[in-house]
Amino acid sequence: METDVVIVGAGPTGLVLAVDLARRGVRALLVEKADRLFPGSRGKGIQPRSLEVLDDLGALPGILAAGSLYPRMRAWEGAERQGEWDMMARSEPTEQVPYANVLLIPQSRTQEVLHARLRELGGDVRFGAALTGFRQSAEAVEAELSTGETVRAAYLVAADGGRSTVRRALGIGMTGETVDPRPMLVADVRLAPSTVVDRGNWHVWPKAPGGAVALCPLPGGDHFQLIAAFDDEAAAVDTAPRAVRELLAARTPLADADVVEVLWASDFRARAAMADRFRDGRVFLAGDAAHVHSPAGGQGLNTSIQDAYNLGWKLGQVLRHGAPAALLDSYETERLPVAAEVLGISTRLHRASSEGANTQRGEEVQQLGLGYRDSPLAVETRTGAAPDALRAGDRAPDGPYGGGRLFDLFRGPHLTLLAVGVPLPALTGGTVRTARLAAYEPYGTGLFLIRPDGYVGWAGTSAEGLDDYLAVVGASCSAVAGPA
Repeated sequence: METDVVIVGAGPTGLVLAVDLARRGVRALLVEKADRLFPGSRGKGIQPRSLEVLDDLGALPGILAAGSLYPRMRAWEGAERQGEWDMMARSEPTEQVPYANVLLIPQSRTQEVLHARLRELGGDVRFGAALTGFRQSAEAVEAELSTGETVRAAYLVAADGGRSTVRRALGIGMTGETVDPRPMLVADVRLAPSTVVDRGNWHVWPKAPGGAVALCPLPGGDHFQLIAAFDDEAAAVDTAPRAVRELLAARTPLADADVVEVLWASDFRARAAMADRFRDGRVFLAGDAAHVHSPAGGQGLNTSIQDAYNLGWKLGQVLRHGAPAALLDSYETERLPVAAEVLGISTRLHRASSEGANTQRGEEVQQLGLGYRDSPLAVETRTGAAPDALRAGDRAPDGPYGGGRLFDLFRGPHLTLLAVGVPLPALTGGTVRTARLAAYEPYGTGLFLIRPDGYVGWAGTSAEGLDDYLAVVGASCSAVAGPA
């Protein structure tokens, strides 16, 4: 059996990558050892930058329909209500940032939407197919599956979670620390409508006996996500439905009978760790296989989505448009520093919350400010630009264009050459989309080549040097001097 890319793991990372490759015409086999998608709510927050990614992939309508804004926090002391506050800072959308707020949506629902989008594009998930071994050469990777099949592919991507079998087989270490030695329980529970816990707030008992408890209402039903900490570091966390009911009855005003159903439960200890490298030959690590986060700040799932988004267009350019294979080196170069920065944010927020601080999550968790200015794929040829000017490596802002938006222009697997206040060079050959704006303040003045993942790759005042960049990313076209 032959394909272009084998993706191991059908979580959000693997599904986003499969969707991106499918729309690029890249053959991909997405294998998942389980017999279904992950059923729990675990990663329940989608940040504004990830909403932009899902917009580009054509999955956003389903995501918005299934999600909601985060409710306000409500503190309790026993059966007595205390104050309210917003954990997530709320903002109004702007021309440049159309999705300004974090969306609350269970991870299971996010995966269902992505799976449906993948099937629309002609792809699917091979369930019940575990990776049992692999070997790579200079030409290919051969993956062995529990089904007895051997699959030959150009590349293999490990999206198989924090305990990645691929990473371990490669001997790639994880460097990190225990953020909090105390065990935690996370579960999805269905509560009776007559309980004292309403769906209008995210309820928290910070001083509950045995450890803090939080119940967050999930969109679209009567389900709540339960997170319970254990003050005793040596505590054995029991995830059985009976134990979950007893924990809630002991630490909150709820009675056993108020818990109608325990749909899913798991235990964990908060860690922050990152793989020593994200690539070994023809094998790449993405998502939790490359970095493991505390759940504080909602960074893990979002960083994982953007790993896949960064890698997807580069695989597409190499496999379908003749870009040099060296383009794939930039995946680790770009994503490893971002993962390190985000891990620091998650760890700081977790420790602040553990110390009782009502830390509000603002712009630092939205991932809109993350970029790649230090990347070899960020080529800035202008001189004298203001320190706060949009530069190569930055996220390309949205804005009005024609009867729609710049994001409508960028959406798809192509690159976009945007001329703002300067003549637009003609391009011969290739698939770079071109457009011109008379003026738009967030961009300033110049030529901006927007990468398929929505970042400015190259910026200049004329087409000089543009051909060299197009060759590096496999755009297969040439710039012709003069306005078009």
